[in-house]
Amino acid sequence: MSAQIPISPQPMSITRHLRAISVLGLPLIGSNLAQMLLNVTDTVMLGWYGVEALAALVLGSSFFFAVFMLGNGFALAVMGRVSASLGAGDEVQARRDTRMGMWLSILFGLAVLPVFWNAGAILRALGQDPHIAALAQEYLRILGFGLAPALVMMVIRAFLSAQERTAVVLWITLAGVGLNAALNWVLIFGNLGFPELGVRGAALASLSVTCLSLVAQASYAARAPGLRHIALFQRFWRPDWEAFGMVARMGLPVGLTSVAEGSMFQASALMMGWIGTVELAAHGIALQISSITFMVHMGLSNAATVRAGRAHGAREVTLLRDGAMVAVGLSLAFGLVTVALFIFGGRELTWLFLDAANPASARIVEFGTRFLMVAAVFQLFDLMQVMALGLLRGVQDTRVPMWMAGLSYWLIGIPASYCLAFTFGLGGVGLWAGLALGLASAGGMMMVRFWRGPWLRQ
Repeated sequence: MSAQIPISPQPMSITRHLRAISVLGLPLIGSNLAQMLLNVTDTVMLGWYGVEALAALVLGSSFFFAVFMLGNGFALAVMGRVSASLGAGDEVQARRDTRMGMWLSILFGLAVLPVFWNAGAILRALGQDPHIAALAQEYLRILGFGLAPALVMMVIRAFLSAQERTAVVLWITLAGVGLNAALNWVLIFGNLGFPELGVRGAALASLSVTCLSLVAQASYAARAPGLRHIALFQRFWRPDWEAFGMVARMGLPVGLTSVAEGSMFQASALMMGWIGTVELAAHGIALQISSITFMVHMGLSNAATVRAGRAHGAREVTLLRDGAMVAVGLSLAFGLVTVALFIFGGRELTWLFLDAANPASARIVEFGTRFLMVAAVFQLFDLMQVMALGLLRGVQDTRVPMWMAGLSYWLIGIPASYCLAFTFGLGGVGLWAGLALGLASAGGMMMVRFWRGPWLRQ
């Protein structure tokens, strides 16, 4: 018999909503930033090792992340479903969905292994340098075995987030950052008597950190007080086809939505490369800065998923509406701060990534400052779409948002970027304006869908 964990039916004040979202969201924001720091550590240390190794890492990690985004849809689906189940007091359903989310992650990870194994041929077909493609393949043949553990870890993270136990996720991720740096130092450069492995060393370090982080999260989920009775891994080998189908039907659209957005940014990098090398460098820096601030909105979006799922499962419409307003308001408040930062501090932010002694740096800063001016508006639209997605996942609405994303990013964002950049001759600024239009379309449609949805009707 499952323990009853209904969400409180009592009205909550704005202050209580703010506290609930902050307590849940701040560790998730920290975890997202720590995850970015893992990638930064790899980039910096391979940059010290050699230019070709760094290029292979950039190519290989982009390839890996594109596949990861599709598989991560199952974890995001689990977060919404488990939150709703806990709101309804049904821990049995929460366990069923989490287990089948792990099953789907393992099956997906195994299914795409041949893609990683033959990545070199795929990258050469996409016009990449054969030598760099070969190095990237060496990286992906090792890291590919980490996809299934990484996705399972994300499912367990979703389960813990739905349980509102996000602090442990943050500490495990931070520990992983330190371990990854140490393993990189040993394996990339061949210190402490180990062989010098270059990109393969970085892949082995990442694989090791992923597996150890998975063990830590799984152990906590299985043994922590208040979670042990759920018996998350008991009879794990037994299939539950009903839950399997429900998580798959919800998770696949979530993954495709992420791929649609990610592919728009990949296309933007390709088009910026057509404009010029300096513009591409500025584009990369501006995107990196935007990505850092976006992690805040992503953490708040995940918190909104949990709170919305809890309220939706408990059939508490007022709680759902008020919590959504507070979550969006909190994200908007931070977004307005970044607008001011990008407009008035864009030049200084761009210089942080460059060497003042390099003659090309001044021109890169000039373009980067312009791009961040557009990104000031871009951020507001980006937070709209990510917060709307988080809320919609909380009420388990994923299929229609997938079509909205495809329409916005592929039929509006990419064509608008191309036309503004090349047809109207606006260059990189026009390209960024096109991205903003795609995000504005997605954010607008998704926000309207949530606020007019049947889940907000009494």
